[in-house]
Amino acid sequence: MTFLIAALGVLGVASSGPLIAGTLGATTVSALAIAFWRNAIGAAVMVAPVVVRDRHELGRIRASEFRWCLIAAVALALHFACFITSLQLTSVAAATALVCLQSAWIAVIQLFRGIRHSWTVLAGLAIAFVGVVAITGFDMGSSPEALAGDLLAVAGGALAGLYTLAGGKARQTMTTGSYTTLCYGMCAAVVAVLALFSGQPLIGFEAAGWLGIVAITVCAQLVGHTAFNHLLATMSPLLVSMIILLEIPGAALLAAVFLAETLPAGTYAGLALILVGLAVVVAGQRSSARKAVPRLAELGTD
Repeated sequence: MTFLIAALGVLGVASSGPLIAGTLGATTVSALAIAFWRNAIGAAVMVAPVVVRDRHELGRIRASEFRWCLIAAVALALHFACFITSLQLTSVAAATALVCLQSAWIAVIQLFRGIRHSWTVLAGLAIAFVGVVAITGFDMGSSPEALAGDLLAVAGGALAGLYTLAGGKARQTMTTGSYTTLCYGMCAAVVAVLALFSGQPLIGFEAAGWLGIVAITVCAQLVGHTAFNHLLATMSPLLVSMIILLEIPGAALLAAVFLAETLPAGTYAGLALILVGLAVVVAGQRSSARKAVPRLAELGTD
């Protein structure tokens, strides 16, 4: 069952970039409208089973749980703002690969929190960074817009890492339904404020635009994000991020097939370096975690 949930999650998030790029390119839908409606609809759908199961569940949310949900929601809102905007400026494959750097950002955040990493993790970070340089280097030569899109995607990856870490903290004691309802709902509220200040409309789109929003919400939000939020209850945030790495080749393949997107060979090399580097980071993290278990047991035997 866990494998099926993970597979559905990968398929859902991999479709996100191509669906968003196609919707933005063919309709008048704004970037923040996509972010708002996918979260608002997601929260509305997820709250129903929570209320049916236990109508008092949301009322029992503790202050600490609310704080972690709020951090996750703000990070998710800013992540969507950066990532969806980047898809208007750079390629789907490049934006997806750069935003998937969340695994590396998790490791970097842990470094700042005083957690030491093995040389394997540091080597993986270096490989992924070379991939980033390769992609941004080629895009710098193609257009300033593509470079700006790359930088937004990198920022989106950092925010996704923060969202994953905060979500992992919240999911330690919260059910999938209560967490996703609260997180998606607060994220939609934050995006609505961003849309108000930036002047991006949230309504008034043609039928094709609304169809695109529904497709993105079902595939990426309800299937993709919710599947990974469920997995956070049984897996570490870093392992979940490892599975999400399959979004990189998945999105590139879908963009090539449905959007006829072609990229320079150097960009594909950069995508491969990021994928390999992030895989090394997560493998190194898992190895360090296994080694820490006996050591912790020793410390507890006195």
